[in-house]
Amino acid sequence: MNEAVERSLMSEIRTLSPQQVAEVEDFVEFLAAKARKRSALERLLAIAPALEAAGAAPMSENEIAAEVDAARAERRARQAGSTRKG
Repeated sequence: MNEAVERSLMSEIRTLSPQQVAEVEDFVEFLAAKARKRSALERLLAIAPALEAAGAAPMSENEIAAEVDAARAERRARQAGSTRKG
């Protein structure tokens, strides 16, 4: 990020109420999550031809949903474990 833009943003943020700062934090987290999802999709699409060439069977929407649910549950369990330790 351009240093002048960063300074300008920080200056504006300092004028906000605590509630507005919380909203800014939520929005920044939303944008970061959106970027992570886009990146994950791009990585998945990049390997799709290799999976097809290897003869991997396509997954149904239900199978994909089950995999996503399992990955999310695993991530929540890891986060809960790290929260208890710290």
